[in-house]
Amino acid sequence: MAARIRKGDLVVVISGRDKGKTGKITRVFPEDSKVLVEGINLVKKHQKEAGIVEKTLPLHASKVMPIDPETGKGTRVRFEVKDGEKVRIAKSGAVIANAPREQTE
Repeated sequence: MAARIRKGDLVVVISGRDKGKTGKITRVFPEDSKVLVEGINLVKKHQKEAGIVEKTLPLHASKVMPIDPETGKGTRVRFEVKDGEKVRIAKSGAVIANAPREQTE
């Protein structure tokens, strides 16, 4: 199945206690269908040595939507092949840019 949400995407939370907040995806867990969004789903964890630490927990991927580059709102995604490359298309017809992949050497 094609990934409608990728690392580096700007997303909006559509349900839960952080509904309406936006953030950038820092990590994707495809096996669990979860994503880690910067500054969203923060919890406080009490630790013996470090005291109280704020930590970001993963959200289910169905609770977030990519942001449409034209309207700035959450959008559904479809796929098309343009110039021999598969691209993600927002509901408005705008192409959702793929975040550059990091090179691992």
